[in-house]
Formats: sequence, structure tokens, C-alpha cells
Amino acid sequence: MSTTYIVVTAVAAFMVGFSAFSIFINAPWVVEPLTEYGVPRTWWTWLGVAKAAGAAGLVVGLWVPAIGLAAGIGTVLYFAGAVITVIRARSYPHVAWPLMYAAPVVAALVLA
Repeated sequence: MSTTYIVVTAVAAFMVGFSAFSIFINAPWVVEPLTEYGVPRTWWTWLGVAKAAGAAGLVVGLWVPAIGLAAGIGTVLYFAGAVITVIRARSYPHVAWPLMYAAPVVAALVLA
């Protein structure tokens, strides 16, 4: 396991974990767009849980590669869904945000 992989995975886990934390604390920069996109409030906690699980899975994956792979794939799929949601809401300038969070996860998967 290379140092690059460890660092990239740690950055990915931190970013995804921060995104989960932001939804849990109802940070305005997260919940206002979710409202604009039409994401039901009843989903927000579950979306945060999914992101938190992905972040934890990435960290565990440093010791158990199969879990890291599953977490990475799940997290990339999560953010792909986020991109689709943003596009569906026609909020095109916001497409970069979920891609920004997905990028380090994709990089960790490529380095795995």
C-alpha cells in the first residue's frame, strides 16, 4: 500500500465525512441547495448516514481492502446521484460541488 494511496484515501474520507457532518448540522450551504433541488427533508438524515458510512468505509478500507472498495464504489454512486439531482433541478453551476467530493474517492479507487 503506497503512501499516495493512504493520503488520497484519507483526504477522500475527510471530505466525505465533512459533507456528512454538514448535512447533520443543517449547514445552510448544504440544506438550502437540497431544498432548491427538491430533495425531501425526510431524506436528509439518510443521505448524511450514507455519506458517513462511505467515509468510515474508506478508512476501514485501509486495513480491509474489500470494504474500502465497496465504500468507494458506493460513495461514487452516491455523488453520481447527486450530480443527476443537480442537473434535474437545472442548477448547472452547482454540478461542480458533488464532482469535487467524488474526485478524491475516484482517485483512491484508481490507486487501490
